[in-house]
Amino acid sequence: MIGETLEYSKVAQKGNPEMFIMDRMSKYSTDLFQTSLFGENFAVFCGASGNKFLFSNEKKYVTSWWPRFLLKVLFSAESLENIDQQDSIKLRRVVVEFFSSEALQHFIPIMDLMAKEHLEADWSPLGEVKVLPLSMKYTFALACRLFMSIRDPNHVTRFADPFHLITNGMMSLPINIPGTAYNRAVKASKVIHQELLAVIKEKKKELLENKARTVAGDLLTNMLLASDENGRVMNDMVVASSFMGLLIAGHHSTSSAITFVVKYLAEFPHVYSEVFKEQMEIARSKGPKDLLNWDDIKKMKYSWNVACETMRLSPPSQGTYREAIDDFTYTGFTIPKGWKTYWTPLSTHKNPKYFPDPEKFDPSRFEGNGPAPYTFVPFGGGPRVCPGREYARLEILVFMHNVVTRFKWEKAIPDEKIAYNLSPIPVDGLPVYLKPHKQGC
Repeated sequence: MIGETLEYSKVAQKGNPEMFIMDRMSKYSTDLFQTSLFGENFAVFCGASGNKFLFSNEKKYVTSWWPRFLLKVLFSAESLENIDQQDSIKLRRVVVEFFSSEALQHFIPIMDLMAKEHLEADWSPLGEVKVLPLSMKYTFALACRLFMSIRDPNHVTRFADPFHLITNGMMSLPINIPGTAYNRAVKASKVIHQELLAVIKEKKKELLENKARTVAGDLLTNMLLASDENGRVMNDMVVASSFMGLLIAGHHSTSSAITFVVKYLAEFPHVYSEVFKEQMEIARSKGPKDLLNWDDIKKMKYSWNVACETMRLSPPSQGTYREAIDDFTYTGFTIPKGWKTYWTPLSTHKNPKYFPDPEKFDPSRFEGNGPAPYTFVPFGGGPRVCPGREYARLEILVFMHNVVTRFKWEKAIPDEKIAYNLSPIPVDGLPVYLKPHKQGC
């Protein structure tokens, strides 16, 4: 029942989850190894070939799966009873359309304006800031604005506080007794569901009153309007549960990526200098009140290489799970039906076979054609690739533009430790000393 769950958690808390993967690849096979996690038999697929196999065989050999302890946090009992495969297909279609490149271009000015307001309110007055909590505040407020059309800071806080409990506890030991982090996450999930149901009720009222034009641009309204060929719409609790997962994914992983971009820019001044040069060229080409647009984003090539190298070394997602829907064979081993599979970027991102001198921070790895296929996989791949990957790219680049053109900084704790929860996090929140640029820079 326990298997290697405790050992995996222990290694992750020490900041080296890749040790768990790489040690077993070395001991057993570079392609595949067996373990037991969360009371389930697991086949862990490794390397570029393993990634390609899982990404390419969705619905043929494997299908999406989540551990029960995560479902208990993310979904209510009612939503688990009412959701069906057609609901999942509809939801993914709505999400993919919402996060398409064409649709996201309209969000760039909003992202830029909110980043400017965030830095002015929460960074500029202070000489020292903690990057992780502030980046989470920014990405969550942005998600509330774009996903639900919520702008009131007090309303955002009502969501943010219980979400903090969820993200802190959902990957902790799943002991559901009062006082544990997991129990606090379960309770916070119920609070979030009720808040979301209240928002859904209000949006439905607006739709009935033909006021949809005031909110039709947000993700939640699009989910409420989704129906099948018979005109059936989804149960409100199903929408609320699915939406909660999107909110977590929409801000937690990008917060981690932004935090580590700031970390690496502090550690490598020559990289910061190149990013600053690229972003200042864009800034100088614009008027005082002009906001960023799609053409500006396309010019941020080096900055995106830096962000990619950041996600290679500190991937925001540690991987996802699948379930075998039939017996199948891979590299000579049979994976029985019902077994769970796991893929992780940790098997390739720091693997010297794919990235020479893997611990070195080197954005040039992403120049030209970049890494070999299926080796750099921060967003997964195949039919289940993260639909929000372009949203994350825009959010990271817009924030980089604003923070780099406004500040220099240095780390307050040079050797701050890294722990892993849903994503890698600096244990002290990455405190940095800010140094505003001199006028004329």
